[in-house]
Amino acid sequence: MRVGTFVLAAQFPGQGQAEPLYRAVRTAEAAEEAGLDEVWLAEHHFVPYGVCPSAVTLAALLLGRTRRIRVGTAVSVLPTVHPVALGEQAALLHVTSGGRFTLGVGRGGPWIDLEVFGAGLPAFDTGFPDSLDLLLRWLTEPRVGAAGERYAFREVAVVPAPGELIGGAAAPEVLVACTSPKSVRLAAERGLPMLLGMHCGDEDKAGMVESWARCAREAGRDPDEIARIGASHVSAGVVQLADHGPEAARTLLKTMPGWLKQGLGAHVTVDGRHRVMRDPVAYTELLCGLHAVGTPRLAADRLAATAERTGITRFALLAEGSGDLAATEENVRRLGAEVLPQLV
Repeated sequence: MRVGTFVLAAQFPGQGQAEPLYRAVRTAEAAEEAGLDEVWLAEHHFVPYGVCPSAVTLAALLLGRTRRIRVGTAVSVLPTVHPVALGEQAALLHVTSGGRFTLGVGRGGPWIDLEVFGAGLPAFDTGFPDSLDLLLRWLTEPRVGAAGERYAFREVAVVPAPGELIGGAAAPEVLVACTSPKSVRLAAERGLPMLLGMHCGDEDKAGMVESWARCAREAGRDPDEIARIGASHVSAGVVQLADHGPEAARTLLKTMPGWLKQGLGAHVTVDGRHRVMRDPVAYTELLCGLHAVGTPRLAADRLAATAERTGITRFALLAEGSGDLAATEENVRRLGAEVLPQLV
């Protein structure tokens, strides 16, 4: 089982923007100190839900500050960036970190980001598969050109080539954030593992894993390949530890609704389409009921149960739900010291 922490760099009410960024850096450092396997970095624009606008940039900093832990993006939003630019950054981090970088990509949302960065709504509505394919070509071929509607350029050399990593994988690991049957099929057809969100319960995630395997078979992938790739699916969740179970939930119910209301409420759609925001208190209660929130024993039992029900043994757990630096560091420390030893 591989357990990591999921870092949103969440800006809680009353905080400036530097505080969550500093907390993000310290969370990653604490995760390595605690013996966790991975740290996952979110990316958002123009909203306090998360104040990191470039997950690959923060990943570069953290790869330089750490020596062992794997650092991944969860996710880099592909519609708002040129796939070649992202591919170059991923290859650079792959080679210079000794293969410790994972590139998670996603479609994002219909947000004003698409207007600001000039991508337009089609990049979100229909352009994700083509962008993903161009990115994957960049990470696996020595020379790449394009002749599509959105991207068209003459063939150029891939520099740095991911395969230049000495003694390691020929390309960085790539995952796809999946929230719909369409994205599940896309990941399966491309032979990529999924990153599944913290809003989903075990039943939903098990269904997506089953659907992914079916789509992979239909795409002609053999059982051994399906098993190998499927072992790398990631389940996002929340962790909050306390000596007494109700205390952990109380901590999150005190802090997270304010952050969710402020952060989710700040999203603006690019085309004015109607959107329904989750009730912040109900959503916090849902997360507390689904994930590793409670005593270390309860947390270990819930992670083990998720692994048994879904087949996923790789976790990205949000540990900053208290909004406090010292409490987050202690939460990560306890995850490593008191939960990991109970997992096999």
